[in-house]
Amino acid sequence: PSPPVSQAPEEEESNTEQPETEDPEDTSFSAPFLPYTTFEQRCENPRSGLDSAGRAFPDIQGEVADENNWIRAWSHELYLWYDEIIDVDPESLPTPEYFEKMKTPETTASGAPKDKFHFTLPTDEWIQISQAGVSAGYGATFAILSSSPPRQVVVAYTQPNSPATAPETNLRRGDTILEIDGVSMIDGSDLDTLNNGLFPGNGETHSFVIENLDGTQREITMTSGPITETPVQNVSILETNNGLVGYMTFNDHIATSEALLINAMEQFRDANISDLILDLRYNGGGFLDIASELGYMIAGPQAATGRVFENLQFSDKHPDFNPVTGEQLVDRPFKTTTQGFSVNPGSPLPTINLPRLFVLTGPRTCSASESLMNGLRGIDIEIIQIGNTTCGKPYGFYPFDNCGTTYFSIQFGGVNEKGFGEYSDGFSPANITQPEGVELPGCLVSDDFTRQLGDPLEGMTRAALQYREDTSCPLTTARLKPAARVGWQNLGKANADVVKFVNGKWVAQP
Repeated sequence: PSPPVSQAPEEEESNTEQPETEDPEDTSFSAPFLPYTTFEQRCENPRSGLDSAGRAFPDIQGEVADENNWIRAWSHELYLWYDEIIDVDPESLPTPEYFEKMKTPETTASGAPKDKFHFTLPTDEWIQISQAGVSAGYGATFAILSSSPPRQVVVAYTQPNSPATAPETNLRRGDTILEIDGVSMIDGSDLDTLNNGLFPGNGETHSFVIENLDGTQREITMTSGPITETPVQNVSILETNNGLVGYMTFNDHIATSEALLINAMEQFRDANISDLILDLRYNGGGFLDIASELGYMIAGPQAATGRVFENLQFSDKHPDFNPVTGEQLVDRPFKTTTQGFSVNPGSPLPTINLPRLFVLTGPRTCSASESLMNGLRGIDIEIIQIGNTTCGKPYGFYPFDNCGTTYFSIQFGGVNEKGFGEYSDGFSPANITQPEGVELPGCLVSDDFTRQLGDPLEGMTRAALQYREDTSCPLTTARLKPAARVGWQNLGKANADVVKFVNGKWVAQP
C-alpha cells in the first residue's frame, strides 16, 4: 500500500440509462472470509514486465472471481464500516461493479451517503499523480458554473509551463469557453465533442473560442500532453495598515508540494508576516503527513511540538494496532521535520508561529485540507473560514494495488488532540444562512472568477482582509448558489442540476 492518504474522489457520471438487472443484494449470500492475501494479484489479465520501480509485476493468472474475492476479503478486514456491507457473491458481477457493492449503504443524519469516498484509479495513473503530479491535459482547470443550457464554463486556474499558458494561448482565470471544435458551449447539443475538448486524453488537439475578461474574443488551439502540477502558486506578501499578510494558493497535498511549501514558509518567516491567507478552495487532499508538516510550520514549536495532529481510528477489529502497517496506535504528533517527499528527510521545518489562520474554502476543500483545519483547531489555533462549506471527509485510506487497479476504501477516521473528528458535513462559515457543517468564524463568500488568485481585490481574499480589519463580512441576503464544480467534469444533459465527475477521478487537474 501507499502512505496514508486523505483525498476526495469524484463520482462517475453516466448519461446512458442502463437496463434493469437483478440486484445481487436481493439474494442471500454467505461464505467464510479467507485472508485477502489468498487472492492477491490473481488477475484476469495479468501484467507483465516491470513496474515503475523496476520490479517484476507479481501478477499471476486468475479469474474475475479471484479479483472480487480479494476485494471482498480485503474490505471485510480493513473497511471502517465492514459490518455494514451487504455481502455479495464474488461470481455475480464484473470487478468494477463488485467493488461498488463493498461499502456501507447507510446515510448520514442529513440524508447524504455515509460513504461518498469509494473509488479506484489505474495504478500507473495514481503513481504519476501522487508522486509527481503528472496527468494528461492542457494545464487548465475548468469551472462549470452552469452545466445545462445556457452553459457557462470558465478557467479556474492554470499550470505554468503548459499548453494553457503558452504565449500563443495565454489562458487566464476567468476566461470563458464559448465554443469547442465548432460546437457552441452555451447551447450546443453535441456533448461528446464538448466533453472531449474539455477533458482530453494525451496528445489530442482541439480548437476553442475564448472570451476574455474584458469581453474580447479570440480563437486558440491546444494540444494536450503530460502536465506536471505546481501545487503551490501565487506566493505573495500583501501590505496592510496592520502589518504584512502572506498569501498562497495550495491546490494539492502531493509529494512535490513539500519543497514548495517549505520555500513559501521561509519567505513568510523572513518577511515576518503577521497573518496568513491559505487558499485551499481547490485542494481535494492528499498525503496527511504533508498537512501535518504544514500545520507545524504555521503554528510553530511552542504551540505544536509534541501535540496531536491527527490520530487514526480504525474499525472495532483493530483498536490497538494499525492493521495495514502493524504499528501500535499511538498519538500522531505534528511533524516537525521533513518527511522525504521531495526534500531529504529529517531537516527541521521553518515556522511562522501564528495564533490564527485565514483559510479560503469551497466544496473542493476536502480530506487532508480539512484535517489541517481540524488539527490546528485541536491545539487552539483559530481558523477563520472565508468561502463556502467544505466537502466533509474526516476519513482516509491506504491505497492498495491489485492487478493494476489501485483501490481507495475508507479504513480510518481521524480525530484531533481534543478527540474531535465529526465533520462529515464539512466546515461552514458562521454567517451561513442555512447551517450545514461545523461552524467556524468567518464569512460566506462566492468564488470570484473576475480576479486572479492572490489578487487582494479577488472576492475571497478581499473578504479575508476585511474580516482581519474589523471582523465584518460582505452583505449576503440569502444562501449562495451552489459553488461551481471544478475538475474533471462531464457536462450534464439539459435537466442535469448536479455535475458529476468522470471515471471516479478525484484530483482537481486530472
